[in-house]
Amino acid sequence: MKGLTLTHVSLLTSHDSLFTIYMRKIITNILFLCLFGCSSLFAQQENKQSTWHGFVMHSFVFEGRQARIVAPQQALPGNPWVWRAYFPDWHTDMDSILLSRGFHIAYIDCGDMFGSAEAMQVWEKFYDYLIREKKFAEKPALEGVSRGGLYVYAWAKRNPAKVSCIYAEAPVLDIKSWPGGKGKGRGSNADWKKLFKAYHFTEAAAMAFADNPVDHLETLAAFKVPVVHVVCRRDSIVPLAENTAVLEANYKKYGGDIRVDYMTEGVNDVGHHFTIKNPEQYADFIFNHTIPLSKTLSNEKFVHSYGSMNNTFYQVKEKKELTVAFLGGSITQNPGWKDKTAQYLQEAYPQTKFHFIYAGIASLGSVPHAFRLQADVLSKGKVDLLFVEAAVNDLANKTPAAQQQKAMEGIIRHALTANPYMNIILMAFADEDKIRDYRNGKAPAEVALHDQLAKYYKLSFLNLAQEVQQRIANKEFTWKDDFKDLHPSPFGQEIYFQTIKTLLKNAAGQYRNESLVKSILPAVQNKGYYGSGRYVSVDKATALKGFSVTPNWQPNDKAETRARFVHVPVLEANQPGASFSFTFTGNAAGIAIVAGPDAGMIKYSVDGKPDKVMDLYTQWSGGLHLPWYLVLADGLPKGKHILKVQITAQKNKDSKGNACRIVYFLANE
Repeated sequence: MKGLTLTHVSLLTSHDSLFTIYMRKIITNILFLCLFGCSSLFAQQENKQSTWHGFVMHSFVFEGRQARIVAPQQALPGNPWVWRAYFPDWHTDMDSILLSRGFHIAYIDCGDMFGSAEAMQVWEKFYDYLIREKKFAEKPALEGVSRGGLYVYAWAKRNPAKVSCIYAEAPVLDIKSWPGGKGKGRGSNADWKKLFKAYHFTEAAAMAFADNPVDHLETLAAFKVPVVHVVCRRDSIVPLAENTAVLEANYKKYGGDIRVDYMTEGVNDVGHHFTIKNPEQYADFIFNHTIPLSKTLSNEKFVHSYGSMNNTFYQVKEKKELTVAFLGGSITQNPGWKDKTAQYLQEAYPQTKFHFIYAGIASLGSVPHAFRLQADVLSKGKVDLLFVEAAVNDLANKTPAAQQQKAMEGIIRHALTANPYMNIILMAFADEDKIRDYRNGKAPAEVALHDQLAKYYKLSFLNLAQEVQQRIANKEFTWKDDFKDLHPSPFGQEIYFQTIKTLLKNAAGQYRNESLVKSILPAVQNKGYYGSGRYVSVDKATALKGFSVTPNWQPNDKAETRARFVHVPVLEANQPGASFSFTFTGNAAGIAIVAGPDAGMIKYSVDGKPDKVMDLYTQWSGGLHLPWYLVLADGLPKGKHILKVQITAQKNKDSKGNACRIVYFLANE
């Protein structure tokens, strides 16, 4: 046991009564942990009291590591606090001032971990303990001295919504500078090798590392976290030009608020130690950016766990392997929540081998997802955890409610048929229409559908649309300035991720070492569901008249394209009267097209029934060859059917031509 030191052993062997008492404490803690599954066993082993600069200090072991909390004589309401990252007894004047004003000071010793992912997992647990058990404020001020800079920025970038401000003294901000010594600084070869161990790096990996504190500051800046650095211009250990100067420039580039103060008094020979002039001003900085405490809504209220995710964490913890797929539109395709989710899982479970399937494609909603699920997700191998989002594009694309129902239920049943042990998370992202609906006391139709299906199939559902609306109403941020639009800014992507992380952490905490549980599908709600959707190659078209397959299609105009819908085989024609036939098996069929500036109109019929007309030109076609999925045949009896398509002489008044370009046929067998 990590918390049992040699000193403890010596005491126990010489004093049986102490041994008895100590073992009773251990047994009690184990029983408590087993019964309630709460914070670490070690966190319960408080409490050695001592005096620190005239204040009471509580020392204890947490996760096998030494930790301390220094308490004020009279705590301010809500328990604001400063989280020191390293060297807790260095330059303590500011801490003493804040203690006298009612702040707590917290510290956990992560040894020589250099702000690594493993260190951040310790910090994650320590934060949860302080927030939940000690009722500390949600947003601590972070204080990083020297190598402590690696810790405070690693934490802040992972948790920007949980930081009131950052204060740093001569902070290390790039491992290549220190301990690497790859610039003008001296470095530390011994610490450089320790860092390899902490990060599981080779030297090449350390040199290529692109997530130093100086990197990827856009989200921290978006959360308007104020920063103060106190440095010496002639620091030869942590050179200014390789550390603070780089971070300052990068932070300002993203609109971040940073101030750098240069110390000149009490500077030692190497410039790394100096006297802090007027520590009151830095205490004021922390106080003024922490008080009054901001109270934010809990992520918990937007997490709906209608079923267990035990299977996911059985794979993670017992099998040590998990395949995660992300199916969605542009909000999934763009950098943001999915990348943060993948990083979180890898850092939280470093012994598990993860496989990620990124299946986000801009503009696509539930109907496209239903027909591409097999090709873009399930064909990649056994999927254990599937994220699905479609609510934003279903509204934007004006997908009929009946088709949304068929598509979403089809995705769920198709996925669970392929792997009945799969866990599925449905997500409803935000747009202005959904925010307006919630503000008017109405649940958006797309969100209600996701929620209803999640409840019926016992899945997890994240109502992120409602979360954004309620946080805006709570004056935590604004749509225009912070979230930006339905394609979230880094700020918005972080809001989404934090709620996803809450779901995953809660599910992990509820995990019990059980075997996999097979899903039993309930009765179908809509018999016409798209549960066997698939792509069919365009070379299956017959009776071609004016149509031909271009093997490597690309536009000859200046309109934009979408990845995976260019440089692919396309069945195309651009003259009225051009036609083809497509024979398929199933109860539904359609076409996936690229609807560009010259998109025309078609008439079509199924099994010789009267023709129907469809305009292929969309509101976005003017400057984009948009992927557009059209269901042309639906609710058919099982068996073979023939779809006939012809380009008409009519066209949309805004279109420049009569083109029909088909990337895939769609069929639901």
